[in-house]
Amino acid sequence: MSVKKVNLSHIKPYGDQMDDGAVQLSFTLPVSNGPRAREAARQLVSSMGFSEVQIVFSEDLGDDFTFFVVYGRTEKFVDYDSIKALGVESPKMDMEQVDEYISTNVRRPVTIVGATIGTDAHTVGLDSILNMKGFHGDSGLERYKMFKVYNLGSQVAPTELAKKVRDVNADVVLVSQVVTQRNIHIKHLTELVDVLEAEGMRDKVLLIAGGPRITHELAVELGYDAGFGAGTMPSDVASYIASEMAKRTQ
Repeated sequence: MSVKKVNLSHIKPYGDQMDDGAVQLSFTLPVSNGPRAREAARQLVSSMGFSEVQIVFSEDLGDDFTFFVVYGRTEKFVDYDSIKALGVESPKMDMEQVDEYISTNVRRPVTIVGATIGTDAHTVGLDSILNMKGFHGDSGLERYKMFKVYNLGSQVAPTELAKKVRDVNADVVLVSQVVTQRNIHIKHLTELVDVLEAEGMRDKVLLIAGGPRITHELAVELGYDAGFGAGTMPSDVASYIASEMAKRTQ
């Protein structure tokens, strides 16, 4: 069976076949479910430039709101060859490999302090990285033999986090931010950098930010060493910490 070579300078969404431009969208409209609501959804998606629009699912959410799943096709494409994006670069290792790498190249346990800072009360992302259970079978950093982890939980003030970093002589600071309304995550992340700099600790720690709206590019712009977004696994963070700590030990 022959495989069609993909033209990376002209890539489109893939549905049933290459370059068919098939897209699935989902959204909510503030109207009651019914024929008029479905037609409103169809016209809305059509106005976005999609063709062959199909309303494949609609569900009444109550209080005059309806959720839709819609199929459509687009003629738009992107030139993948021309795209440049800043991302975290480190060799991918599993838990045993990370422990061995740190033992060989750092030659001591690495101390990590993690928290959700500011007014953010969400810890699901932070816990999925740090807690032993981890995420989708990928063990959290607490399970690694060469990591000593302090999970401070949610709504931790930057000054409180800085104090813990100093008290335990932390090597790594891992902060999570989920709430992004009015860019409050930017404010919180910037405050932590300012506090660490004022305390003379910024250059002594590996500073990592994480969250669904966090990118490596944004994190670096705000003064962090790395940023991890949606889909990050504990071993991704562990591999990065191991490789960066080894570089700093040399």
